[in-house]
Amino acid sequence: MITAIVLIKTSVDRIPEIAESIAALDSVSEVYSVTGTYDLVAMVRVTRHDDLADIIPGRISKIPGVEVTDTHVAFRTYSQHDLEAAFAIGLDA
Repeated sequence: MITAIVLIKTSVDRIPEIAESIAALDSVSEVYSVTGTYDLVAMVRVTRHDDLADIIPGRISKIPGVEVTDTHVAFRTYSQHDLEAAFAIGLDA
């Protein structure tokens, strides 16, 4: 699975509606409203790199009110959930 973190600048008067439109797209697992330079952060998960082109410039960027996207592709995922599962291997509950 390929994960892309998409930082999104939007029309500030439409952030909730834009976030809902993005969240409704296939391959978008979460959308966060955030503070700072960007208004939204979307997590996109796909099986092929080519799918990123379909979803990010092909769909997200075309939503009315989306002004700028900045995409970062994850090399590796680290999470507390993964660490807990790894340490629990072989232990009886």
